[in-house]
Amino acid sequence: MEAINHVAGKAIPFGRKNVDTDVIIPAHWLKTITREGLGKGAFEAVKLEEGNVFTDERWAGAPILIAGDNFGCGSSREHAAWALLDMGVTCVIAPSFSDIFSGNAFKNGILTVALPQEAIDRLMEVAQDETIDVDLDTQSVTTPFQDRFTFEIDPFRKHCLLNGLDEVGLTMAQGDTISGYEGKARETLPFLASPVLAA
Repeated sequence: MEAINHVAGKAIPFGRKNVDTDVIIPAHWLKTITREGLGKGAFEAVKLEEGNVFTDERWAGAPILIAGDNFGCGSSREHAAWALLDMGVTCVIAPSFSDIFSGNAFKNGILTVALPQEAIDRLMEVAQDETIDVDLDTQSVTTPFQDRFTFEIDPFRKHCLLNGLDEVGLTMAQGDTISGYEGKARETLPFLASPVLAA
């Protein structure tokens, strides 16, 4: 998992409320056995709407998505997070998120930032022409116009995102502790290492 500290650049001013995971990535894209290419299917139905932000070149490759309340509701498909990453999004800003989506996003290295609707409205306005800066270390979102919005994040999630630690990475970081435990176990409980039992 890639570490996140700053996410800066263009922000897609989507802003729609109650966007479920089927809108983020439709069910017929779930047949794939790889994460690559899911960005093409992201927001597939929305892309058919005239004047939508996802086919507008102004926001091509933008690393930030500004969404509406209750983003990521619906089914628990992790493919939604994979699709966002594949389209280049590493930070989503919204008033609130589905708990399951937020968890999936975190486990895949996407920073979810919850801000009040007033802040979202301002960021939607700024995103039309300017860039936005999200700083995880200071837990703030800023604009070129001196706007500054602070956000809360679980300390454990912040630590993992700043250090690029997913569940495997967290386990590997405890390698010395695990090895020490296994060594003591072999000394005090030698029968656990018996070839007969292992077979």
